[in-house]
Amino acid sequence: MNMQTSDVVAPPAPKSLEAMRLPMVMMRDILLKTMFRKNAETVSDLARAICLPVPVTQELVDLARTQKLLEATGTLNANSGNEMGYQLTDAGKARALDALAQSEYYGAMPVPLEVYAEQVKRQSIRNIQITRDHLTAAMGHLILPPDLLDQLGPAVSSGRSILMYGPPGNGKSSISNGIRDALGDKIYVPRAIEYAGQVITVYDPIVHSAAEELVDDPNSLRRTTGRFDTRYVRCERPTVVTGGELSLSMLDLVYNPTARTYQAPLQLKSSGGVFIVDDLGRQEEPPQKLVNRWIVPLEESRDILALQSGEKFEVPFDTLVIFSTNFHPNDIFDKAALRRIFFKIKIDGPSQEDFLKIFALVARKKGVPLDEESLVYLLQKKYPEIDNVYANYQPIFLIDQIISICEFEGIPYQMRPDLVDRAWANMFVKEEDIVH
Repeated sequence: MNMQTSDVVAPPAPKSLEAMRLPMVMMRDILLKTMFRKNAETVSDLARAICLPVPVTQELVDLARTQKLLEATGTLNANSGNEMGYQLTDAGKARALDALAQSEYYGAMPVPLEVYAEQVKRQSIRNIQITRDHLTAAMGHLILPPDLLDQLGPAVSSGRSILMYGPPGNGKSSISNGIRDALGDKIYVPRAIEYAGQVITVYDPIVHSAAEELVDDPNSLRRTTGRFDTRYVRCERPTVVTGGELSLSMLDLVYNPTARTYQAPLQLKSSGGVFIVDDLGRQEEPPQKLVNRWIVPLEESRDILALQSGEKFEVPFDTLVIFSTNFHPNDIFDKAALRRIFFKIKIDGPSQEDFLKIFALVARKKGVPLDEESLVYLLQKKYPEIDNVYANYQPIFLIDQIISICEFEGIPYQMRPDLVDRAWANMFVKEEDIVH
């Protein structure tokens, strides 16, 4: 489902060194470090390695030559379209080693924070308009009450925070994933950004799934290079999912003392996408404290991060935050925090009628014939044991158990009251004292 792919305006490729808005020394040092580490010799190889257009890379090479840090090798590389080769001079090698001692970062030229902030606006999660059809298609595998989509739709389209609460096992996580799937378009994620001379790496293959790369065919008449700034990777809108392991420190910049660079925190990596805090209330830190950390970002669309030096700076915050909890909101938040979470949606268990619909659907899909006597037994004998509380996970659980029992007993898939009893015994643990 490909919606509005063309609507996100790509970051334009820089036209000159001047237009890069990065310190000249920093750019030159990244070039030297990349040559030292990667053995790239021609301008086109270097351009690919530092993710800049060839003319801008040539400008940087010329600058380093005038400073006697690079020299032409005097040989034309036959396998690179007869391009001139370059190498580091002794002074260039010394400078590269010196620069590597200050920071191990080399490769893609970083994007200055203020330039990145412009791209965040161009691809904001709040620019997305999701229709009922998009959401229904993305949630197609779930049986949801119709009024739930009435609430979810406006929440997702607004790009504001959502709190989903309700008893466990009713698909809060599946709904979160459905919201993510409904987004459907592509955005541009910087490999690294720069602030105050510091490099912060953002692109993370675990969080960001890169869309197909456009590789130039050197023999084609129409070159595609220059269509967008290759310091960015074109990706699906990112999704970060955290659960009980989420701690406040994960929302801070991570400093790598060996490489002397920073790694973006999770909420910055999820810019333009979705950040799901699953199982709120299961973390070591109290939910109130976690939500307090999100208050400024959620209200002001900006986040405050700190460097090793203690210097604080602002980064754009453009993320749809979905909190999901099995607790009642009033038990874990104060009123001020609840006011800041824009949409609060209760995800409840199904009615008996919906439970039967889900049960029949799952049974048909898994090839288990329905049996009226077993269903009546399940509803009239088993469910009263748990006060007739139905949950969306139960049909799949019970049917999978029945399938496992049939396979073990070597009988065709079938439903019988005694098989229902055996499946039920695995869904709940009997209350009893264990003698130690």
